[in-house]
Amino acid sequence: MKQTLKENGGLPPLILWTLSIVAGISVANLYYNQPLLNMLRYDLDVSEFTTNLIAMVTQIGYALGLLFVVPLADMYKRKKIIVTNFALLVLSLLCIATAPNIHIILTASLFTGICSVIPQIFIPIAAIYSKPENKGRNVGLVVSGLLSGILVSRVISGVVGELFGWREMYYIAAVLMVVCSIVVVTVLPDIRPTFKGKYADLMKSLLSLVKDYPALRIYAVRSGLAFGSFLAMWSCLAFKMGQAPFFANSDVVGMLGLCGVAGAMSASLVGKYVRKVGVRAFNFWGCGLILLAWLLLYFGGNFYTSIIAGIIIIDIGMQCIQLSNQSSIFELCPAASNRVNTIFMTTYFVGGSLGTFLSGTAWQLFGWAGTAGVGVFLCCASLLVTLLSAKKI
Repeated sequence: MKQTLKENGGLPPLILWTLSIVAGISVANLYYNQPLLNMLRYDLDVSEFTTNLIAMVTQIGYALGLLFVVPLADMYKRKKIIVTNFALLVLSLLCIATAPNIHIILTASLFTGICSVIPQIFIPIAAIYSKPENKGRNVGLVVSGLLSGILVSRVISGVVGELFGWREMYYIAAVLMVVCSIVVVTVLPDIRPTFKGKYADLMKSLLSLVKDYPALRIYAVRSGLAFGSFLAMWSCLAFKMGQAPFFANSDVVGMLGLCGVAGAMSASLVGKYVRKVGVRAFNFWGCGLILLAWLLLYFGGNFYTSIIAGIIIIDIGMQCIQLSNQSSIFELCPAASNRVNTIFMTTYFVGGSLGTFLSGTAWQLFGWAGTAGVGVFLCCASLLVTLLSAKKI
């Protein structure tokens, strides 16, 4: 399809829906492992802490991809970068599927994380090329697709793992990446680069953006801390559900992911009302909801009703924070949309990796109480950043 996109000119529905659906399918690679962690632990005969490193390394890989790969979309044709990432994903996913030990899985998981940054190339496209009145809504739609992919990935991997085994899930994921690359080549138009120069200059410009836009620092740090709180739950939920009184298998943990559909549904709503309500207000509401969720998850941790309610509330709270901040960053410097998004999302997933690591460590020492403590601490830190920032941010 030969089509030219113009800044603020509007996105055709076919392209917008392609961005949304492919974003969901590609980001799913980050989360297939979560319901399968217990199964992996027993199959590979490793400790809970070592198994938890799979999730952490994947998140670190994603942060590295955001830092070193996404900026290239300002420098080269985005379609070329996207297809290259899909090709590398096929290889890394097949390595996980055939891995004989935890070391190969950890290495392949790092590269899977690095190459799964495709949705973060899509989001700036939705922001920059949509008509001004539709920007928030369209960004919200792509983020909704991304979130739906996260939810469905947990359900599918849990069911596939229970019925066929964890390796089969990664074979299926590799096939999906081949299909996505074909769709992108067919539908997505070529988009001209906005940066001319060397890669070193491109990376140096990230530091200039961080220095020149204080609001960007606030948006990124408070979102990253909140995401760390969010992932503190998901990184240890499989271990929690595997114990008394639940003794749940991977399929049950995967099905719990469906509770997050409320977060996916709220994303487009948040995107629509960010300008009207204000990003600061959304951050207060988001942190309040996350703290409420942790109270339910801890004090009602032995009841399915409290677990389900906690998952629903923490997902909605997380979207209030992420989408309000992320949709605001593109107004700071439209010409550097991918680099601005790189700074935001790198910080975001560094925060997620921190939450995963701290919760895994706390689980080993104090169990679910330690995990909840980490979640509350990181959420309060995010809230403190907002309280100490300028009233307009």
